[in-house]
Amino acid sequence: MVQSLKFDYEFLFVKFPIIFPIIYGLALFLFPNFETYLIFFTILILAETHFGATWPFFLSKSNKAYIDNNKIALIAIPVIIILLCILGFFFIKSIFLLIFFAANMFHVTRQSFGICKLYCKNEYEKKFQEYFIYFFGFLFFFIGFFRFYYPLISNENLFALNFLVIILFLLISIYYLYRFKFSENFLTFFAGCILFYPVCFVSNPVHGIIMGVTMHYTQYLYLTYKVYKGRNNESNIEEKKGVFLKYIPAVLIYSFFMSILSLTGKSNLEIVSYLIIIPLTGQMLHFYLDSQLWKFSVKHNRDNILKYLFN
Repeated sequence: MVQSLKFDYEFLFVKFPIIFPIIYGLALFLFPNFETYLIFFTILILAETHFGATWPFFLSKSNKAYIDNNKIALIAIPVIIILLCILGFFFIKSIFLLIFFAANMFHVTRQSFGICKLYCKNEYEKKFQEYFIYFFGFLFFFIGFFRFYYPLISNENLFALNFLVIILFLLISIYYLYRFKFSENFLTFFAGCILFYPVCFVSNPVHGIIMGVTMHYTQYLYLTYKVYKGRNNESNIEEKKGVFLKYIPAVLIYSFFMSILSLTGKSNLEIVSYLIIIPLTGQMLHFYLDSQLWKFSVKHNRDNILKYLFN
């Protein structure tokens, strides 16, 4: 009897989603005149759908009592974040954008380590992963900052810097594989470390961020899909229809409008360009709310999210 092969989607989308930055890089190389379209459709299909997927999580019926019992953390602080984003954008825009990108880097890096923790059981290996995922995250953030925001790194120095980064990462990888006996978690650790590496070689900082962060988007979308699927399996037929009719269209509509608004930042009309504050604020809320919803030290989150990830 011939057994059918089962494709490991979790490996492709979560554990080692390296194919997505490769596809993005190839598309950018082969079709350089279409880079604006590449950015837009990546934002539409992956980025804003991933941001939008936060809201069904947050506003689900299972969270109602939890939100009512944590009004400061889950209502008051999000309102404060909205106000601070608006004030920051209009009065100290350059500082606000720097804070935004730093928050983005921290959020993405935190998820990379969080995913490693899901699969890794060795406590020392977890500590090793945490240290170096954060180390490389901050390293690439500062390289990007001193290349594009406050340019101190010249193109002449960039080659030497890349060489040193690659040698350092190779040494850490060799030690990791030796110390943890070719652990199956290495590829997830590898993906987390190199996620922001594109800022070291691309000429446009937008590509430098989006290229690697495609891995972050696919990881999040697949994990939220697993949670929704798990919840659906416990629901009756009418509830399953409700999930499909409400949540999926809502996320797609959110993604479409936020993607359109993300283009307004380049508008020649000043009043139109202000509209980009809407998707930026939505992203800042995503960074904060995810830090609360995926905090598995909280029993409510373990019961409503974590248990579905391994069913």
